[in-house]
Amino acid sequence: MNAAAEPGDRHGPMETVMDDIESATVFFPGAGSFGAELRPLTRALGRSSRPVRYPGRPGRDYGTPAASFDAVVRSCAEQIMRRPAGRPLLFGHSYGAYVAYATAARLSEAGVEVAALVAVGAAGPGRLRVPEQAAAGPAEAAAYLERADPGALAGAPSDEWRTVVAETTAQDLRLLRQFTPATVPVLHCPVMAARGTDDPLTTDDTIAAWQHTTTGPFTRRTFPGGHSDLLGSPDCAAWLQRIRETADA
Repeated sequence: MNAAAEPGDRHGPMETVMDDIESATVFFPGAGSFGAELRPLTRALGRSSRPVRYPGRPGRDYGTPAASFDAVVRSCAEQIMRRPAGRPLLFGHSYGAYVAYATAARLSEAGVEVAALVAVGAAGPGRLRVPEQAAAGPAEAAAYLERADPGALAGAPSDEWRTVVAETTAQDLRLLRQFTPATVPVLHCPVMAARGTDDPLTTDDTIAAWQHTTTGPFTRRTFPGGHSDLLGSPDCAAWLQRIRETADA
């Protein structure tokens, strides 16, 4: 599989747009994603943003696949600590919200102050349910995506990309099934949660459950759209910009 993609393709690897700055917003893509659906948000934040690289994604410098969810979290925390980013703000979408959550706790344990955690398109960790069938293999993962987030496969530029996305989704969901939220220490940073009104994977009640992950402030928002397309909303970008500005104040 060639990791190159068409310039506008949401499946292509998201470019890194951050150099050495005092603070950063670090993005954690969803299951099967290479982060390109987050481009509207990274562009809105400019050079203050960068993606994590999940180990084992196809492409250069992604390393070997992680053997466990904890290995993914460890890799993400190490990436952030290798590039000092002041008080990083962690933004996770779907699967990425759980990785960001566990990474925030690991960073805190290492003495890194996290400015805030933003969880989008994900039920609170205590309400997490990963269907066993969806993680069974590429065909099952593709069927799951068609129900939950049709755009994830519909915009793939080739059958090859569809196969890679389905395989990667199945792998991510298998890792997520290993995640035990009860083992994650409580956070003390602000936590914000959001969902799309048409997202079949979340409800207002399930995203409200993120309030139990922190002793700090908690807020939630709902935007028009489904599981992923809310990420392209100007309102979502403006919301995230305000969160970043508040964290930097």
